[in-house]
Amino acid sequence: MAYEHKHPKLKKVIDNIENVIIGKRNIVELSLVAMLADGHVLLEDVPGVGKTMMVRSLAKSINASFKRIQFTPDLLPSDVTGVSIYNPQLQEFIFRPGPIMGNIILADEINRTSPKTQAALLEGMEEASVTVDGVTRQLEKPFFVMATQNPIEYEGTYPLPEAQLDRFLLKMKIGYPTMQEEMEVLNLARKAKPIDELEPVISMEEIRTLQEEVLKVHVEDTIKRYLVDLSARTRVHPNVNLGVSPRGTISLMKAAQAYALLNGRDYVLPDDVQYLAPAVLSHRIILKSEAKYGGIDAESIIQDIVRKIPVPVKRQVN
Repeated sequence: MAYEHKHPKLKKVIDNIENVIIGKRNIVELSLVAMLADGHVLLEDVPGVGKTMMVRSLAKSINASFKRIQFTPDLLPSDVTGVSIYNPQLQEFIFRPGPIMGNIILADEINRTSPKTQAALLEGMEEASVTVDGVTRQLEKPFFVMATQNPIEYEGTYPLPEAQLDRFLLKMKIGYPTMQEEMEVLNLARKAKPIDELEPVISMEEIRTLQEEVLKVHVEDTIKRYLVDLSARTRVHPNVNLGVSPRGTISLMKAAQAYALLNGRDYVLPDDVQYLAPAVLSHRIILKSEAKYGGIDAESIIQDIVRKIPVPVKRQVN
């Protein structure tokens, strides 16, 4: 789904990232939506499709600090949050911040580490703070996590529980490029790394202002009822064991507000909700076993529900 008029500041960011990432405008836009809505993204995709490059491009475009955490089975929570080290000269403990103390975080292969270490990251995502040795430290905004997991390798992994999946605003896939797009990638690869030449196009302060503007985007009562109806339908669907929680409904509304702002509007349309519903809701439902074995996936169920619910139309006033 595309609109002609993008927010001018956000259009600069999209165009800048597209100097590095070829043919994935929808993924770039959705990543921006998640950050504007103060949410996070889970990317489930194979290695080598540009996940790291996209997150680095986003960080450079807004002049934010970028940290990458490679999750492994032996990673400890303190390796993520930081640790207090005793300084014998000062006779006190000095806090050494971990990689979570950044603005844009790439949590690579999050399902390869233990649940305890996963929880250390997820606390920061949910609370925008980390607690080390009883001291709580706030994380600087914008704070945006893009976590990845490989969908084809399950040996030696710790799948994220459904309650933790719910902490991610969006779940999506980058996918392989088309042949023409891959040709363009090859042409870019012949030169110096294009990301090294990327310059900031807006500031972090401007991003923080835009995050505040998202909260002011108007949502009609008819749209709110539409959101509630979508979530309610997932709870009674014959192939769903556990439907979308109220937190999921709120997440869809926030994402729709951010997407409206991205498209230069101060109000949400039903189209925004329809477009975002699969990415926001599909990882928040648990399918029945027979549905899984029958080859039915969560995204197709959300799309089916969206198709069946009447689109709200604003009542005309005489």
